[in-house]
Amino acid sequence: MDVLFVHPNFPGQFRRLVGALAQEQGVRIYTLGDQSWMPSFELPGVTPLSYPAPEAAGESTHPYVKSLEAGVRRGQQVVRTLLPLKHQGIEFDVIYIHPGWGDGLYLKDLFPNALIISLFEYYYRPRGSDLGFDPEFPLSFDDIFRVRTLNSIQHLALESFDIGISPTAWQRSRYPEAYQHRLECLHEGVDTEVARPNAQASFRLPNGTVLHAGDEVLTFVSRSLEPYRGFHQLMRALPLILKERPDCQVVIVGQDAPSYGPAPQQDDSWRIKCLKEQEGKLDMNRIHFTGLLDFGDYIKVLQVSRVHVYLTYPFILSWSMLEAMSAGCLVIGSDTEPVKEVISHGNNGLLFPFFDTNALSALTTNALAQPRDYDAMRQAARLTIQTRYDFNTVIYPQHLDLLCSLREQQKTSYEQVL
Repeated sequence: MDVLFVHPNFPGQFRRLVGALAQEQGVRIYTLGDQSWMPSFELPGVTPLSYPAPEAAGESTHPYVKSLEAGVRRGQQVVRTLLPLKHQGIEFDVIYIHPGWGDGLYLKDLFPNALIISLFEYYYRPRGSDLGFDPEFPLSFDDIFRVRTLNSIQHLALESFDIGISPTAWQRSRYPEAYQHRLECLHEGVDTEVARPNAQASFRLPNGTVLHAGDEVLTFVSRSLEPYRGFHQLMRALPLILKERPDCQVVIVGQDAPSYGPAPQQDDSWRIKCLKEQEGKLDMNRIHFTGLLDFGDYIKVLQVSRVHVYLTYPFILSWSMLEAMSAGCLVIGSDTEPVKEVISHGNNGLLFPFFDTNALSALTTNALAQPRDYDAMRQAARLTIQTRYDFNTVIYPQHLDLLCSLREQQKTSYEQVL
């Protein structure tokens, strides 16, 4: 069976799945991504391919459709890269695709007999989700019109797949109702043997101080320190937390450049803006910004954490929250829909209203002061991830079942034609 994985920033969400499938007998794996985006990596048994970065949308293109034009250009690059393989007689049996950037626009036309499995990550809506959620950043009509048009590539993808997968029920619920029944709720999975508690864990801070499991450590992780992940709310809660807990060390992991929302208008980053807002209220000797970390160090941060704070708009659920729970963290999370899908307040974590920084401060202060009171929650958190999101025992078997069912459908259709 020849399987192709396509993601402009490969491996993206497919890293664990590609590695596992590459070990299966009779499976040949090909991967394709944008050569200007892809990180360097090696996966045994995999044939890597890349396409040149496409040109950006034209200067005269209407702003609403720039992403669509860019997607068309990207889809063309994918076809140009794969055509030589098709001429060599390679016909992929299965193609996994993240269609959000346009890579998969023409794959069903090029390989009509391939089973297309599309990862539908997020469908933007102008109301009822991330957009307009935070009153500090109100929407304009221009934003609403732009977002409606932004889904154009996904609409095309929704007409050219065999089965779709969406990481969480919340994310699936954002898609038009006419398609939801064709979307399987299937997460990327967590390696719970790597993200696990470690009573001997330690992490060296940028200033050389070494933190150990059991120390009074508050952690926050986000790829980007930005409002979408509640960074501004954390910073507003910190003055009271640090005042009440004079021995607490705060470790904040993430980069300055935004990933989802816009950059602040008058400052170089949200970190700088929030620090200015809290100037004179924070003991900066106890707040440690690490930037992005390699995976091993990131896991160590989770393992030394006494309390882990996670906030998000109603948006894509971060892997970091699930990995924190798997590592045995007590997660204090915002009561937004993606978080409530996983955390049950008082059972496997704690929830608070996203905008209530006093509630965040109170919950965090108490949890830092009485860590043993929350041991059962930490254990329940890890059990939740083990039973629902572990890649090896839960997620990968579901992928294999999915592939088997699709292959049976394909075989039945072929026999009916005969």
